[in-house]
Amino acid sequence: MRKFSLTLASALALTAGIAAAQDIKVGVSPGEHGEIMEKVAEVAKDRGLTIDIVEFTDYVVPNQALADGDLQANSFQHQPYLDNQIKDRGFDLVAIARTITTPMGVYSDKLKSLDDLPEGAKVAIPNDPTNGGRALLLLQDKGAITLAAETGLTPSPLDVTGNPKNLKFLELDAAQLPRALADADIAIINTNYALDAGLNPNQDAIAMEKPDSPYANIIVVRQGDKDAPWAKELVEAYHDPAVKQFIEEKYQGAVIPAW
Repeated sequence: MRKFSLTLASALALTAGIAAAQDIKVGVSPGEHGEIMEKVAEVAKDRGLTIDIVEFTDYVVPNQALADGDLQANSFQHQPYLDNQIKDRGFDLVAIARTITTPMGVYSDKLKSLDDLPEGAKVAIPNDPTNGGRALLLLQDKGAITLAAETGLTPSPLDVTGNPKNLKFLELDAAQLPRALADADIAIINTNYALDAGLNPNQDAIAMEKPDSPYANIIVVRQGDKDAPWAKELVEAYHDPAVKQFIEEKYQGAVIPAW
């Protein structure tokens, strides 16, 4: 009788596990976000959660795809970018966890230091408000420009109040910035696109954003899914020690766990 009870309990547990198993689609951008999510998917599989990773080559589509129900979550953006998207597009989306910090870097095929910027240098920056603003704040932090104080985290080139070297700003799609190195004096590139282009932030960047910036990346879901069991499993899988170890070993400080 005892043996039967144990067998029945095991069968019920197995059945419950099968019932709890779920498949979700998670949108990512190329580079570290996709690579880390592959590791997360390995961990999540043991929890009964199957993650189908969908890669997007820009920063615009993943939130729309999530809002439209084509994804259950995405992992590619920081909070200021999400806030701006919600403001501009009215998305009913919410962050449920922090993931990684990827300090933005300044790259050049021509210069070894920002001190070497020539008069009228061409500076390529992302053309979306949050990452473009982030690039300008990085330049201000390094003493290359001064920005109007009231612009917060989203300044534009129009908010540059001090420009001693008369820098010329080229606003380009973030994914195209590595290609701009051939024409611009410097390009300020998000780490995922730098890594995807074969650039090593620790070796190739001539300047880097401070790691304590407000741009920690996040996992985002629709507002109605924030308390879903699969959302909890996704976060727990991402925050697993095995994922943290993977990040630290693979990226050697170019990508930093933010939890």
